[in-house]
Amino acid sequence: MQSPYFLFSLPPELLDTLTPRNFTAQAEVVSETIPEEAPVEPSPAPSSGPGCNICLATFNGLDIQRAHFRSDWHRYNVKIRIKGAPAVSEAEFLKLVDALQDSISGSESSSEEDEQSASDTDAVSALLKRTKLHASRPTSPSSQHAMPVTALAWFHSPPSTQIGVYRAIFPADTPHSDYLSVVRQMQIHPPEGRKWALFMVAGGHFAGAIARVSKAEEDEDQPKSNARKQRQAKPEIEVIRHKTFHRYTTRRKQGGSQSLNDNAKGPAKSAGAQLRRYGEQALRDDIRNLMTDWADDLNDCERVWIRANTANRRIFLDHDDNILLKGDDRLRTFPFPTRRPTQAEVTRCLNELLRPKISHLTEETLLAQDQAYLASLKPKPQPAPQKQQPIAKPAPQPKLSKEEELARDRWTRLIEIVQKNRLEALKTFWEREGSSGLFGSIDIAVPDWAPPSDRGYTLLQLAAKASSDDVVRWLLDDAGADPTLPLPRTQDAAREDMGENEASSTRRTAYDLANNRETRNVFRRCAATQPDRWDWLDAARVPSILTKDMEDEQEEKKKVKRKGLKEKMKEREAKEREKQPISPSPAPAPIQTPKSVDGPQKLGGTSSGANGVAGLTPEMRAKIERERRARAAEARLGR
Repeated sequence: MQSPYFLFSLPPELLDTLTPRNFTAQAEVVSETIPEEAPVEPSPAPSSGPGCNICLATFNGLDIQRAHFRSDWHRYNVKIRIKGAPAVSEAEFLKLVDALQDSISGSESSSEEDEQSASDTDAVSALLKRTKLHASRPTSPSSQHAMPVTALAWFHSPPSTQIGVYRAIFPADTPHSDYLSVVRQMQIHPPEGRKWALFMVAGGHFAGAIARVSKAEEDEDQPKSNARKQRQAKPEIEVIRHKTFHRYTTRRKQGGSQSLNDNAKGPAKSAGAQLRRYGEQALRDDIRNLMTDWADDLNDCERVWIRANTANRRIFLDHDDNILLKGDDRLRTFPFPTRRPTQAEVTRCLNELLRPKISHLTEETLLAQDQAYLASLKPKPQPAPQKQQPIAKPAPQPKLSKEEELARDRWTRLIEIVQKNRLEALKTFWEREGSSGLFGSIDIAVPDWAPPSDRGYTLLQLAAKASSDDVVRWLLDDAGADPTLPLPRTQDAAREDMGENEASSTRRTAYDLANNRETRNVFRRCAATQPDRWDWLDAARVPSILTKDMEDEQEEKKKVKRKGLKEKMKEREAKEREKQPISPSPAPAPIQTPKSVDGPQKLGGTSSGANGVAGLTPEMRAKIERERRARAAEARLGR
């Protein structure tokens, strides 16, 4: 929403109640003990917005903050702060830029920048060398925090109105305490009025204008009578001159001028490069000729606003017949982001500068913001350093001998064979290694150095856990493995920790580790074939035996059940067919015998009936139909 006020014609009732918003003085008052009856000044409104801790500036939005981080002013302050020097304000930075032979831009804040200068880093480095900061040693940081410098100077009007004016509008080196008097002087209009000049150039686009930003004294003194033919009042802003043009200077979606590319990589010899060099020279000539034509009006301007990067800024300042000088106090840069140079953008920037910003916050709200900001400036208490407990280093493992390494390798291979149900490999391995002193009995437990999931199990228990049916059958029938051995206590404790209460109340064996029915049936079959070998039903915890007759009986029951299901399905289908109405079947069509045709026949058979295309695919039928139609068309044309 546009501000209802105009900078050079503020209402007298508002102007009389304005007071400067001096945050520095407020900080001094808040830092001390404030008496209850002491009047409290609120702090600047934008102090709670996004800011820059390096340049000590705050902004009205994230876009302005991002544009500031890309500016030369911010990057220069970052480099000098690293070297230990204090940051400089924007006005001081502009003075350093003007004093430098190759001036650099201090306010490159376009949100749609069409041209990026490749020599900005070199320019900042040259400025650092000029100020002799590269060799400076870092100093101790200051104990006091500097107050933020915002782009806007704020004034307060009780009870809850604040207006903000851009600091760049005020004369250079004007202290904050004199801003209010300068604003009051702005309401006094000179006889010829005030003029401002605005120029923007980027990416080959140029836009410039000279505008009258305040009325002349004679216009103010004009009597406001009720005459019939009263002259229409002049607007607050009147554009006297304006001009826009464009030259081809940058490659599309590439950025950077041709001259900078030539300086970095050498002159290119393409036709496009020659066109861009010509466009740059023509752009410089057009702007300088325009400045010469507008020389009289430029000399009367109170402020000259320029948005340009490093190379384009030299167009206005570095030539023989330049109208503007480097040290001119009227030169300003736009303190907010700008878009592509157009006449509409120039008009928008002019209104942005001349329309004060309005906010409506009570003094209590502003005071709370001030105190919150001052509290954030106080150094945070450092936590007491905690004594770090010495980290216990794991005990070094003893080096294994060759025999121990060989034994571990054999155990690893045996566990892998059992878990992967490789029966033939297990038989071969046990015939070769089973009689050695390493394994001994078939019921030997896995050593403690094995993984925790396998540690302490017997081979039968490992096979049952891995559902290795063939290995379980061989271990029970041929190898004589004991199914009554209980699980190791460590594994039972692990099951109890996982929530299985049965492990702590009953004794568990290899049968309890079987995860599927087929593996459990192997135990039951062995219990039926070898009933006297082990205590299957009690010690081995096998619930019942499974004989061949019992399996055949179960299979017979399954067949009867499947047969019954099939009969039920047939009965259901028959009932559904009976419910459907019976429709009379159509009479069979008479079979027509094809007539014999003497002589050769064309593609598709006879031309009559569907017998000619019977048995053909839909694609062939469509092709024959197209040929028929083509022949019919030729016959009609031949008549």
